[in-house]
Amino acid sequence: MVQTVAVIGAGPSGLTSVKACLDEGMVPTCFESSNDVGGLWKFKEVSEPNRASIYRSLTINTSKEMMCFSDFPIPADYPNYMHHSKILKYFRMYADHFKLLQHIHFQTSVKRVTQRPDFSRTGQWEVVTETRDGQEERHVFDAVICCSGHYTYPNLPLKDFPGIDTFEGKYLHSWDYKGPEDMYGKRVVVIGIGNSGGDIAVECSRVAEQVYMSTRRGAWVIRQVSDNGLPVDMKYNTRFVHILFQLLPMNFFNWFGEKKLNAMYDHTMYALKPKHRLFSQIPVINDDLPLKILSGSVIIKPNVKEICGSSVVFDDGSIVEKVDTIVFATGYNYDFPYLPKNTMYKSGHRVGLYKHVFPPNLEHPTLAIVGFIHALGAIMPQAEIQARWVTRVFRGLKKLPSNQALIKAVEKDTKDIDNNYIVSKLTPLQVDFVSYMDNIAGEVGVRPSLLWLFFTDYPLFKRVLWGPVTAYQYRIMGPGKWDGARRAIFTQFDRMYQPLKTRQLEDEESSIAGRLVKLSLTIMAGGAAVYYIQTRNPDTIPALLSNLRPQTV
Repeated sequence: MVQTVAVIGAGPSGLTSVKACLDEGMVPTCFESSNDVGGLWKFKEVSEPNRASIYRSLTINTSKEMMCFSDFPIPADYPNYMHHSKILKYFRMYADHFKLLQHIHFQTSVKRVTQRPDFSRTGQWEVVTETRDGQEERHVFDAVICCSGHYTYPNLPLKDFPGIDTFEGKYLHSWDYKGPEDMYGKRVVVIGIGNSGGDIAVECSRVAEQVYMSTRRGAWVIRQVSDNGLPVDMKYNTRFVHILFQLLPMNFFNWFGEKKLNAMYDHTMYALKPKHRLFSQIPVINDDLPLKILSGSVIIKPNVKEICGSSVVFDDGSIVEKVDTIVFATGYNYDFPYLPKNTMYKSGHRVGLYKHVFPPNLEHPTLAIVGFIHALGAIMPQAEIQARWVTRVFRGLKKLPSNQALIKAVEKDTKDIDNNYIVSKLTPLQVDFVSYMDNIAGEVGVRPSLLWLFFTDYPLFKRVLWGPVTAYQYRIMGPGKWDGARRAIFTQFDRMYQPLKTRQLEDEESSIAGRLVKLSLTIMAGGAAVYYIQTRNPDTIPALLSNLRPQTV
């Protein structure tokens, strides 16, 4: 029986894992190498080795209702798309509310995690940590949850860019980028068109002489602000849309989605059109990039062929001269350097994990990876549902299949990912947000039953079916049920609207009354016009009515 659990990392995945352990009656000990919670979302002016890093202006591209934990809504007055400082405040509130801080050892790095000599009997692990003053300590735990993230080790593929050693300017990875201060009046080339590359290109274009954005494959670009001004994820990430995806062919959704995006700005005309279909890869989420392209502040270029001094040569033969700065927005490598190599199962481009959580080749399921997932949706609710499942497995409340069955499932997942998405060593996995959440929720026993809701709580059924798939849906029933879940679902749009109510407007009754007055005035004006015409020329109206009568032959 698992009692003690080591949690590595106090970012969002680590925090929710600590809480899940406490909810199941286990004793967690979290090791965090920095001096605060938040992980990626803890901004630092200077990037530190082996830690995630963000830039000063970073704002999350998922809305607050879609990213918050299932039993702790983000404050209503917080903006829908939050600056990193607001996100960090939310994580601190979460940790304080659920009394998680007392279980976290700050400024303590994990150096090694190894199986105990009696692992085959106990399933226990030895964890070696190092404190800030360099003191090593050894601990024994019944289980380990790894929550160290996957934006820690920047991929800087200099060998893929011949002549980079001759470059006369400055180059850096997006991991090192903090702001555009060094870009004033410069000529900048951004290599890579992911979300970070798009953000950096847009921000630099406001101060640089010119920004060029190089892309090998192109990208579909979607807006954060959707129809009627709603956050795009609250508009389309619904259970009803998900059901349609299960019923209709993917080619239809690719065609429909691409048509809708091209109606806003033609991706071919903007030189953005990628080689892949819309739902084969997570799109770039950026409202400003198309405008910057249209205004000439950002110029889209093909892949870089070579670099010669201060000149950058592209695959199409075009050359940009006098380049001052190159920013490599070329992604991250994935690694768990503190784990023994034999614990990780390799499957294609990815680390093979059962349902992206459990290594399939261990004698005991006492090691789990939480938060190592990629979907068109926030990581926070995905990590939370993973942690809830993991802790129930640790407690013996859920049993995993045999190792042979686990490996078979991992290989099938790898084939499905390869068939449905564009994958590489840098993007080794992708899942559908709702499908994955529902799948893991089914393991926990908290997947909402639409049929049950239809017969027992029809108003809630409507909101679960038609509304956004927020994490509250996984607290309606089953283990860990939260009494506030129903109210959170009913009020989620209220919290979405709240930060937008910054100017007093007419209330709904006044607005309706105003429309009725306008309608009455229109009718009166029409009647007056008819009266005026009739009195001036009595034959006009009868003649018009006569022309409207059906003609007989």
